[in-house]
Amino acid sequence: MDSETFGQTLRRLRGDLSIRDVANRAKCGKSYVSALEHDRRTPSPAVVVALDEALDARGELIAAARQSSRPSVLERAEELRRGMTDVLASGGMSDAGIEDWGHVVGRYGRATRYRPEADLLADLLSDFSDLLQVLEHRHPAAVRRKLGVVAAHLSGLVALTLLKLGDTRSRDWWRTGRAAAAAADDRAAQSWMYAQESYALYYGGDMIGAIELAQRAQSLAGGEPYVGAALAAALEARAHAVLGDRDAAEYALRRAEEALERLDPDLITASAFGYSESQLRFHAGNTWTHLRESGRAWREQQRALELYPEEEHTDRTLIHLDRALCLAHDGDIAAAAAHATTALVALPHEHRSSLIIDRARHLTNSGSASRLKLPEVQVLKEILALPAGRDMEG
Repeated sequence: MDSETFGQTLRRLRGDLSIRDVANRAKCGKSYVSALEHDRRTPSPAVVVALDEALDARGELIAAARQSSRPSVLERAEELRRGMTDVLASGGMSDAGIEDWGHVVGRYGRATRYRPEADLLADLLSDFSDLLQVLEHRHPAAVRRKLGVVAAHLSGLVALTLLKLGDTRSRDWWRTGRAAAAAADDRAAQSWMYAQESYALYYGGDMIGAIELAQRAQSLAGGEPYVGAALAAALEARAHAVLGDRDAAEYALRRAEEALERLDPDLITASAFGYSESQLRFHAGNTWTHLRESGRAWREQQRALELYPEEEHTDRTLIHLDRALCLAHDGDIAAAAAHATTALVALPHEHRSSLIIDRARHLTNSGSASRLKLPEVQVLKEILALPAGRDMEG
């Protein structure tokens, strides 16, 4: 089939046979066949012939290999790099190698606070592909558990990034991350995964589901000083607030405060894998915003803005949108729209994510019909109508 790559043709012709069966018939490695199916490697002529014969393809695989375009220099470089990764992984994972993966994950966790989501996603997927290549090899149980935690964290970061981009495939990555954390039997990673997924349900409008997952995250933490417990308690407070349950929201906020106080100092950091007072103040402000207690919300918002560095564009903008919502709750739709417009114009276009636009658009859909015709609201609508990649200045 002309539209298929060599790897897709190989996968189709393999049918119900296992990769191991095909590898044995063609007398080549299982991981090599897997890499060919995923188009991560280019087969040699001898391997193409061996696979064609092994699958009784009658020359179809040979034709598919001929139809494949000659790789560019950069594609060849990537093929060689992946080949080296495969060779290194086949020799076992050293302590230094595991530590390096930990550094990779930690760096991405910090990058979520300031890097544009579209750029970050490409790098995350590239490293996840490398990790998958490593995991295709046999490792001692202890090493595999550690790599499983890495896989869970990278999966969670991919899901979180897709969520901010408004891509519903984030749901599949949460599931993958939960499975990896469970396989590694790491309760800290499991708690973190459930806490992060509760945010996905919250932003998707499923408050009951968000509360359920947030409580699951706290239960998995079991009183241990895990980041997941702090993240989940704060999210639970916000969800209760949306539902109008003030007592439950306030109780959850107190648990978030206590969880933050118990965290190791190394975990009180600007990272997807950490939690800090700036985040707690943001989340508390959002809670009081939904409870329509503008005075308390504004005090928390002010403190959060004092604590957040300027480069943390997403959370700072969301705080300003909460302030705009407070103004709308207090009846000043014009001031609310103007405040939201100022926040969006100040936001670099590469950080103009679906998450932020959806929150801002809510302001243009609330209030009476006459209020929505105000000039300030019309300006906000015009800003929101601009393409995501376009600079809003000028």
